[in-house]
Amino acid sequence: MSTLNLGVAGLGRLGRRHALNLRDRIAGARVIGVCSPLREELGWARRELPDAAGHAALEGLLAEPGLDAVLLATPTALHADQIIACLDAGKHVFCEKPLALNLDDCLRVERAAARRPELKAMVGFVRRFDPSYQDAAAKLAQGLVGQPYLVRSQTCDLNDDSGFFVQFAPSSGGIFMDCSIHDIDLARWLLGAPRPLRVWASGVNAVHGALAQYGDVDNGVAMCEFEGGKLACFYASRTQAHGHETLTEIFAAQGRLSVGANPRANRVEISDRHGVRNECVTDFYQRFAEAFALELQHFVDAARLDQPLALSLADAREATRIGLAITEALRTRQAVEL
Repeated sequence: MSTLNLGVAGLGRLGRRHALNLRDRIAGARVIGVCSPLREELGWARRELPDAAGHAALEGLLAEPGLDAVLLATPTALHADQIIACLDAGKHVFCEKPLALNLDDCLRVERAAARRPELKAMVGFVRRFDPSYQDAAAKLAQGLVGQPYLVRSQTCDLNDDSGFFVQFAPSSGGIFMDCSIHDIDLARWLLGAPRPLRVWASGVNAVHGALAQYGDVDNGVAMCEFEGGKLACFYASRTQAHGHETLTEIFAAQGRLSVGANPRANRVEISDRHGVRNECVTDFYQRFAEAFALELQHFVDAARLDQPLALSLADAREATRIGLAITEALRTRQAVEL
C-alpha cells in the first residue's frame, strides 16, 4: 500500500508525540482516527489532527473505515488485551513498552500474533533505533572490541519533587519494569540474546518514601547472569539532580564501548565561575527524539511494504520475563532463578 492509515489510542504525553511524528515526520503514514476516554485529549486531537475521527473507546477506533494499523500508547495493564483486539480485527499494531505485566499475557499476545502472521506486531523498544546504539551494535558485529561479556546500563530520570510517578506505582510494575525494561532489552540485544539464568536486586527510597507501600523504590540496582558467563548490571533512578541520563557500557575481550557517558543537551560548553560544564537533557524524549521517529518509520515501512521487523514479540516477552524476575528479587531479597 502507498499509505498506511493509522489510529492512535492513548493521547497522553507520549501518545501525542507519536501522533505528531506520524503527522509531520513519517513517510507513508496518515492518522485517520484517535481514541481516548478523556475529553481533554480528544479536544487536543481535534485541534492538532482535525482530519482524524475521535473515539472514546478502542472498539470505535477499530471500526473506523479504512483503518490499517493502530498505535497503542495506553496504560501498561491494557496492552495485552488491546494488542489482541487489534490483531483479531485485522490491524497491524505498534505498542509502547512493556508488552505486559505478566508472562501469561505475553504468551497470549504471541499466540494471537501467530494466528495472524500476515500482520505486523511490534513493541516499542526505542533505544534499538537510536543512531548511537545502532553504531555500537554494528561495531560489536564487526568485532571491533572482541566478544562482549558485560553490559552495564542505567536509566536515571531527573527528580520530580511532586513525585507524580507515585500515583502510578500500583500499575507501573515497579521501577525495573517501568525504567529498566529498556536496559534489559539492550543487554539482550548487545550480548547476542543469551538465555538468562539468574537475577538479584536491591534498592532504596532515597527521596520518595511513599513508594515503599507499593513494594517499590526510587533507586534500584540489579544483576542478571546469562548463559555462557555473560553478565548485565542495571541501575534505575528517579532522583537525579542534573537531568535525564541514559548510559550504557559494553565491556568486551579487547575493549569497551560507551553510549551516553555525558548526557549533554548539545555541544555547547559553559566556562564561568562555577567551572567548565555543559547542560544536560531533561527527559527521555529529548534524548531519544530522533530514535522515536526512526522507530515509527520502521514500523510503518514494515506494515506498508511487508518487510521484516527488527525485533520480535519474543524479544519483548523475554525483557518482561527478566524484569519480572528482577522485581521479585527486589521484593524478596533473594536471588531468582529463571
